[in-house]
Amino acid sequence: MSYQAEYIWIDGTKPFPQLRSKTRILADGKTPPIWGFDGSSTNQAPGDNSDCVLNAVFQCPDPIRGGDNILVLCEVLLPDRSPHPSNTRASCVATAEKYASSEPMFGIEQEYTLFKDGRPYAWPEEGFPGPQGPYYCAVGFDNVGYVRPLIERHTQACIDAGLKIEGTNAEVMKGQWEFQIGVCTVPEIGDHLWVARWLLERLGEDYGISVSFDAKPIKGDWNGAGAHTNFSTNATRAGWDAIIAACEALGTKVEEHIAVYGEGIKDRLTGAHETAPWHTFSYGTSDRGASVRIPWQVAIDKKGYIEDRRPNANIDPYQVAERIIETVCGAAAAK
Repeated sequence: MSYQAEYIWIDGTKPFPQLRSKTRILADGKTPPIWGFDGSSTNQAPGDNSDCVLNAVFQCPDPIRGGDNILVLCEVLLPDRSPHPSNTRASCVATAEKYASSEPMFGIEQEYTLFKDGRPYAWPEEGFPGPQGPYYCAVGFDNVGYVRPLIERHTQACIDAGLKIEGTNAEVMKGQWEFQIGVCTVPEIGDHLWVARWLLERLGEDYGISVSFDAKPIKGDWNGAGAHTNFSTNATRAGWDAIIAACEALGTKVEEHIAVYGEGIKDRLTGAHETAPWHTFSYGTSDRGASVRIPWQVAIDKKGYIEDRRPNANIDPYQVAERIIETVCGAAAAK
């Protein structure tokens, strides 16, 4: 009996890469082999030398097709089997291995906006919906009922795929939602987030709904979309001094972090709508207007994790994880 393996990869589109996928039919018991694709059609190769290689790095049950079918997340390699320039996973893995003794762990709160016919889903054809306020963690058809079926299917699909999904909720702007992935090792956090994104976009096809990870999908007095990143090490999980040291370390590398925290970050990190200005750095307990928030329970327990609130919804999670590890774990190792 044959089964279907959906090969998923991250392309070279700028400034925010797209997910691509294609199906391979494999004989029962056969492990997904290395495969290839036309990189000239994915912004990853010129037409006269277009072969790129797909190397399976993570696989899970396919919750849409069911049965023995699987999803296969791949990294992109060059024909000589070296990492393709668009392959940020390889570098992330190397950095995580460098600081493996710190046991870094991540959780990412992925916000996104649902669109249909060029506007956020369930917005009026002309003008705007009512002001923000009723939509966050809301219930009721007028607030969130329009898209609840898609959200429920996506959540269950992530569970059935074995992804580390922690929860989901409606966000502040109408048509905006969030799901959380974690707590994960590295590169697991990136692998699970990319597959969860693919599932969301794939299920959106069934409802005629598009998914936007734009950091500021609607200009003006509307919330942007972020990917708040929760981070800990064995030291922060053990004591308060390491929590403060991690915050202080992040404050020494502001430009380096902003550079990999997503396209359009200056539009989102304005100092309004629960953000800190992109060009400054601050941290504080329970402060959602700070660059980095220390959760109240962490302040009570004097150990745990921190939340970097700066990353955009359109981040590459491999790059963000690598940058945070290099800054925080690198500073700790230098002492």
